[in-house]
Amino acid sequence: MKHILFFVLTLSLATLACSPAKKAASSQITQGITGRITEAIGNQMPMKDAPPRQPQGILTDVLIYEPTNLRQVSRLGSSSIYTAIRTKLVASVTTDSSGHYTVALPVGSYSIFLKHGSQYYANLFDTNNNIAVFTVDSNKLTKADLSISLKASF
Repeated sequence: MKHILFFVLTLSLATLACSPAKKAASSQITQGITGRITEAIGNQMPMKDAPPRQPQGILTDVLIYEPTNLRQVSRLGSSSIYTAIRTKLVASVTTDSSGHYTVALPVGSYSIFLKHGSQYYANLFDTNNNIAVFTVDSNKLTKADLSISLKASF
């Protein structure tokens, strides 16, 4: 009896160990924001007979706030760096090592900031000075590919 029980237990463990990996949780999210965060570094000007430089994906925190206007942040001069955001943080997610992320969110509009050391980065604005606003629709993933270009020249 012990041999049979040992055999069944061993077979069960082997089957579990060999089973295919489960899909990442991000693939189960059907409503929210998804994208890739990259960083452009160095000379980004096109060069004759050279392929364009491709920004590299980075590991960083993506911070989702209520829609935020320039009047609701503290900014370093006229740069894309912010020291304080005075709207409500709704969600946050860390990208994977290649810069990909997905975050589940309710229907609505959101401002996206990227963690940059102890500060925040965003370089998109609309005509009303709202910062990096993206809209989430029902049962859809909104694409938000963003790039940090502080160390790039154009």
